[in-house]
Amino acid sequence: MDYFDYKGAALYCEEIPITELVHQFDTPLYIYSHATLERHFRVFNEALSNLPHLICFSAKSNGNIAILRAIAQMGGGADIVSGGELFRCLEAGVSPQKIVFSGVGKTVPEIEYGLRRKVLMLNVESESELWKIALVAEKLGTVAPISFRLNPDVDAKTHPYIATGLKRNKFGLTRETIFSLYKEAAQNPHLAPLGLTIHIGSQITETTPFVDAVRIACDIAKELQKKKIPLKYLDIGGGLGVRYRDEEPPSPKEYAKAIAPLFKGLSLTLILEPGRVLIGNAGVLITRVVYVKKTKRKQFIVVDAGMNDLIRPALYKSEHTIEPVVRRGKPAVRADIVGPICESADTFAQDREIEDVEEGDLLCIRTAGAYGFSMASQYNARPRPAEVMVRGSDAAVIRARESFDDLIRGEKIPDWLNPER
Repeated sequence: MDYFDYKGAALYCEEIPITELVHQFDTPLYIYSHATLERHFRVFNEALSNLPHLICFSAKSNGNIAILRAIAQMGGGADIVSGGELFRCLEAGVSPQKIVFSGVGKTVPEIEYGLRRKVLMLNVESESELWKIALVAEKLGTVAPISFRLNPDVDAKTHPYIATGLKRNKFGLTRETIFSLYKEAAQNPHLAPLGLTIHIGSQITETTPFVDAVRIACDIAKELQKKKIPLKYLDIGGGLGVRYRDEEPPSPKEYAKAIAPLFKGLSLTLILEPGRVLIGNAGVLITRVVYVKKTKRKQFIVVDAGMNDLIRPALYKSEHTIEPVVRRGKPAVRADIVGPICESADTFAQDREIEDVEEGDLLCIRTAGAYGFSMASQYNARPRPAEVMVRGSDAAVIRARESFDDLIRGEKIPDWLNPER
C-alpha cells in the first residue's frame, strides 16, 4: 500500500495534487511520501515483534539525508557500504550504534572512520580484510567489533546483477573459512567477533531462498555458540522484493512467518537490512511528455526524464508501472516510452499499453524510491532532478535541482591549456 492515489482524475501524493508539486518544482521530479515510508517501516517492524531485532535501512537504496533522518526517527539504523554513506548517516542523525558497515572493499581510511565513529560492527568479507581491520584497530588503540559475512551458496532467483549469495559472487566467506577465522579473531586483542551475516540478493519475490539461507546461518551460529564463541547478532541482510508491475512478492508478515521458526534455540539479536521494501513504493519519478513521435512501425512517447535520472530499466530491464498524472479518459495506445539520452537503452517501457497522451502531459513512473536517485548521474551533461518529500499537506525540497554550474563544479582548466600563456 502507498499514498499515491487518484482523487477523481488527478493523482495525489498524500494530500497534494502532483500537478501542484510540478508547478512548484518542475520536472523531472522525484517525490517521496513520508506516510508510505512510515507505514512500510511500521509493518516490517511489527512483523518481527516477537523477535529481538534491529532494522538497519539499506542506505544504498536511497541515501538522501531526509530519508535517513525519517528512518532514524522511526527507530531504525542503517546498513552502509562506504565512508560516504557513513558520513550521510551521521549527518542525518543515525546512531552509530545502529550502523552496520558492509562492503567487500573497505579501504583503510573507511575502516578508520568506522572505528573512530564507533559503528555497531564491520562485516568482514575476506581473510585479508580481517587482518587489515585488526591492524587499523591496533593502530587506533581500540577493539574492532566485527561480524563475518557468510556466502551460503543459495540462489536468490533474482536478476544476476543483484544476486550476492552464490559461490561465484564476490561476497562473503565459506562456512569452513568462517569457523577458522572466528577462532583466530577471538584470540586477537584488537578484534571482537560479535555476529554472523548473510545477504543473498535483492528484489527476491519468494520466501524459499530466505529460508534456505537463514537455516544455514542459524545452524552455523548454533555451532559457533557450542564452541563458546560469544555471538550477539545474526544479520540476515535484506532483499525482500516489491511489486513493480506483475510481481507478487511475499508481505513482511509472510516473510517473518517463514523465517521466525528457524531462530528457535538462538538467543541473538536479529539484524535486518531492508531497503527497497521500505522506500521503493514510497517514491515516484514524475516526467513530462516532450514529443509524441509516430512512425509506420510504432509510436514513441518521448519524455524529459532519462536513464541518467532512473537507470533501472536500462540496467536491469526492469518494468515500472507508468501512468498519467491526470487521466483524460482517452483510448489506450501502444507505445515505447523513451527518454532524451543518446542511447537506445534509454527506454522506460517498450510496447506498453497506456492512455494516449499529448505533448506537455505528465507521467508518473511508480516504485522509483529505491535505486532511483541514488543511481542517478549527470550523463549527457544533464543536471540531476530535484527531490521532494510530502507529509500530509506539506511539501519540502530535500534536494535542490542541479544547475548547469553544478555540472562543472570541481572541474578546472589547467594553466597550460590557456592560450594567453
